[in-house]
Order: sequence, then C-alpha cells, then structure tokens
Amino acid sequence: MMKLYRHTGNIKAGLFILGIILIIGLLAYTQILVDQLRKDNRSIVRLYAGLIANVVQEENDTNLNYIFENIIQKVKFPLIQTDTEHIPQMWKNLPGSVVTKKQIIRFMKATDSHNIPIPLTYKDKTVGEINFGFLHYGDSGIVQKLKLWSYVEIVAIGLFIFLGFSGFSFIRNNEKKHIWVGMARETAHQLGTPVSALMGWVDWLKEHPEKIDEIIPEMEVDLQRLEQIGRRFSKMGSKSDFEEFDLSQRIERIVDYLTRRLPSLGKKVELRNDIHPGIIIWANGSLLAWSIENIIRNGIDAIEREDGMVSISLRQYDDEIRIRIKDNGRGIPKKDWKNIFRPGFSTKQAGWGLGLSLSSRIIEDIHGGQLKVLESSYEAGTILEISL
Repeated sequence: MMKLYRHTGNIKAGLFILGIILIIGLLAYTQILVDQLRKDNRSIVRLYAGLIANVVQEENDTNLNYIFENIIQKVKFPLIQTDTEHIPQMWKNLPGSVVTKKQIIRFMKATDSHNIPIPLTYKDKTVGEINFGFLHYGDSGIVQKLKLWSYVEIVAIGLFIFLGFSGFSFIRNNEKKHIWVGMARETAHQLGTPVSALMGWVDWLKEHPEKIDEIIPEMEVDLQRLEQIGRRFSKMGSKSDFEEFDLSQRIERIVDYLTRRLPSLGKKVELRNDIHPGIIIWANGSLLAWSIENIIRNGIDAIEREDGMVSISLRQYDDEIRIRIKDNGRGIPKKDWKNIFRPGFSTKQAGWGLGLSLSSRIIEDIHGGQLKVLESSYEAGTILEISL
C-alpha cells in the first residue's frame, strides 16, 4: 500500500492515458463500422437505382410505384427520389417530423453531407446516357445508434476517469490524514519510554534526594534518548547518511536501555540477548537502530502473559546479516503476515499501524534489505527476521 500511495500520481496519469486510448480506439472502431454500413447501404441504393432506371426506360409507372411501395418499403433507411433539379418526387422511411416539402429538402441536404446522392441514369440508343434524377438516402437506424453510442461511450469513459481520479484523490487525502495522525501517535509512542522514565526518576528523587548522583546519569541517558528520537524523525524523508559501525554494540545498547526501562512501561517481560559480537555494517545507524527498536517494542506490546519473553539474535552468514526478534505474544494470523507492514494496518485495538510500516520502509527502501514474518502462531508467538 505504501508503494501504491507513493505512485498515486503515476496511476492517475496512467488512468488518463488509458482513457484517452480507449476513447480514440472506440471512436475509430465505431467509425469503421459506420463507414462499412454506409458502404453496404450505398450498394443497396445503387441496386435500387438500377431497378428504377430500367423501369423508367420501359416507361412503366406502375412498376415504378411497385418498386417504391413494396421493395423500397422494406429498406430500413430514408430514401428520396428527386428530379434533375433535386426536387423531391417520391420518398420513403422519412422521420415522422419530416412532413412538408421544405422539411424534406432540408432533411435531404443534411443526408447529402455524408451520403453522396446516386444519379438515376439509363442508356438510350440514339441519345446515349440520360440522367433523369437522383436517389438521396440517409443513414439506417443502426448507423444512427452507433453514432449516438460512441458519444455514450465517451461519457462513460470520461465518468470512469473522473471516478478514478476522485477515488485516488480520496484515498490519498484519507491516507495523508491517517498517516499524520498515526505519525503523531507514533511520536508519542517513541517518546513514551524516556518521558515515563524521567517522570519515574523525578518521583524517585523526591523520595531519595541523597541518591541524586546515581540518578542523574540515568536521567542523562533518557534526555539523550529524547534528542535521538528528534534526530530520527528529522531524518525521515531526507537523504540517508551511511556510516560504518558496530551493529552488535548498537543492538546491545538498545536491549540494555529497554531492559532497564521495562518497569516504567508496566510490562513483565524478559529481554534475552543472543548477539554475536563484532558484526560491522555500512548503514544509517540512527534509522536502522530505530527500526530494530520498533520491532522489539512491537513484540513487547504483543505480550499479554505473565512470563513474557522477547529474544534478539544477530548472526552473520558470509555477506548477509540476519537479525531475528522472537516474542511469545499472541501471534499473527497467516493471512496478515504481509498486511502488518502496510501503513494503517494494526492487530492492536488502539494501534495505528505505523511502527512496522516505518521499520519496513527503513530496512527495505533505504537499506535494500528485507523484513518478513518467519513464523507466527497463537501458542508460540512471532519471529520477525531482518536480512541486510
């Protein structure tokens, strides 16, 4: 979902281009069908013109009336026979609104704009070819419906594009709102541990002022923690500064800090450290530490039992570094193994679903690694693995 959100502009452009292609394609295909039907109609009119010419040549008005009353009656498009001056003489299948001679002439001129009249001619042995009038014809009902349908298609595609744009704009604005609120909650979540610890030290100082020398170093650690959290948030979205550092020591400091602050979080959880020493990495130390801490804290939050346990292991295999965080919490349903890294998704009732999403982005997008659920069940808890 995060990738979809970041590429919303491209999706909108794709929808617009697809809509234009569909409109052009449908219009072109409709025009091909219309041209073909008009071609077929013209062939039929030529045939009728030949029949009329033969009848006129025989000077048989009865046959001419028969052709118009019976044969041409079966034609599904308008037909107007005129003299050489284009004055209507006979007509069939005209719209009900076309009644008077003026209306017929106006209608005839409109049909001539896209259907060229067919001359009525016959050959006389002495004079040669004689033109005695024209056959004017309009579009059939199918052609008219096709022309109308093309406009309906354009409106439908335009509506589809509009709904697509509106839908993605709504999703984007909704996600923006959700993410801003979620970021605020995540900030509060990050600040919660050092702030709670500082409040605890203040209360302890009030009761034991003589131990100020022991407490001040601990308070300094929490203040440094607050400063570090501020730096982490300021680096989100900016170019990442990579450095070479000892990942083993960095993770040990995270575990040590959280272990000493667990009582202030109201959690009876044991943090187990299984970290191989001396593992060096080239990465953004601040952001990577943040993502690892997020995952550990997420494991702590998932534990509701009295004998809670979160273990952190660090190993290096050739060129790959693997970090595994295992908890004995409530587990994650298999159908949600990928969803937990989607912004806005949370298995916690009051969660905003940004902690693991941010961790995933830091690990995968910034460091080119992978964060995945290795195992999870209700009885055994969850194992998340980071590969770098």
